[in-house]
Amino acid sequence: MSNRQTMSTGSAPEAIGVYSQAVKSGTTVYISGQIPLIPETMELLQGSFKEQTRRCFENLKAIAAASGGSLDDAAKITIFLTDMTNFDQINEVMSEFFQRPYPARVVLGVNELPKRVPVEVEAILELK
Repeated sequence: MSNRQTMSTGSAPEAIGVYSQAVKSGTTVYISGQIPLIPETMELLQGSFKEQTRRCFENLKAIAAASGGSLDDAAKITIFLTDMTNFDQINEVMSEFFQRPYPARVVLGVNELPKRVPVEVEAILELK
């Protein structure tokens, strides 16, 4: 018998494919990649790269809360960028959401992301 449960909230964009917003297995929560979608309208946020990145983290934050945790529980963050010149802006935005000790992180440059967004962020939480 599986110990997995899917997690979801209306405070983050609904899944737009064959996946869940998050899956909780024991005390670990795997949050699917978030792009800068506005949860209420499912429209892409129009704005600067930083504003779009903040929206990704706000979506992660909402899913983390619905899963019984917070971004303080993040063990690992993965960020996908279509333009690596935005790397420094990622650090600036992350500093708004995280304090030491920071989660582990990887930033990957990719050719294209869903809906042609410039950034996508996923997280793995370890709940206390």
